[in-house]
Amino acid sequence: MTQRFFKAAAATLLISFFCLTAKAQLGFEYAQYDVGFGAAASRVVGSDAESITIAPTGHVNFTYNVSPFINYVVEAQGGILKGGAATDKSKRVFENKFAAVMLRAQLQAGEFINYSDSRIMNGLKNFYLSTGVGFVVNKLDIDPTLRVPDETGFYTPGRNHSNQLLIPTRIGYEFKVFNKYNQPSVKIDIGYQLNYVLGDDLDGFETGRSKNDAYDQFSIGVKFAIGGITSYRKSILY
Repeated sequence: MTQRFFKAAAATLLISFFCLTAKAQLGFEYAQYDVGFGAAASRVVGSDAESITIAPTGHVNFTYNVSPFINYVVEAQGGILKGGAATDKSKRVFENKFAAVMLRAQLQAGEFINYSDSRIMNGLKNFYLSTGVGFVVNKLDIDPTLRVPDETGFYTPGRNHSNQLLIPTRIGYEFKVFNKYNQPSVKIDIGYQLNYVLGDDLDGFETGRSKNDAYDQFSIGVKFAIGGITSYRKSILY
């Protein structure tokens, strides 16, 4: 009787082990943590300067994955935001060597759609929306003659250095690359992000407009899974 019990218990454990292994192989597992970096084409929108210039910026980020499709992203950005031209009527020219940090919550479609039986839905599962809060440090060197009235009394007030809160909103798509264990190990992220600044000093000019400054970004980045393997309720693979 005892021998039969141990045989049955061993068989049960063996079956459970193979079931868990099969579950991992089917693509239920993912890493809870990612690190990444990327680049963007950025511009100030709604600027007090007359012309807009696209400039390169970069970013690094750390992601905590609540699930493969619910993510919290801490991101640091830096680079140059610039605009205007000396030939413009207002002669407003700026170059902001900015730095920003932000926290975003990100929701991907795969969290709430059924993609297991449809190629179309499987293609849609990696689209996401994201928003959060951030902080930007502005450092500019504005021509001082623009700060004092000219012979007609025209001038542009503003600050060369400022710290401001911002609200990032983002839409994008995350291409997931799976490793031999069917876990998403590399993610290529393409997105558009609008960063609404709670202030009017991003370009160094304050013209009395009612709306605040903002800058937007068309970006591409890559993320790498770094550990904290756990399982999801359904297969991440199609």
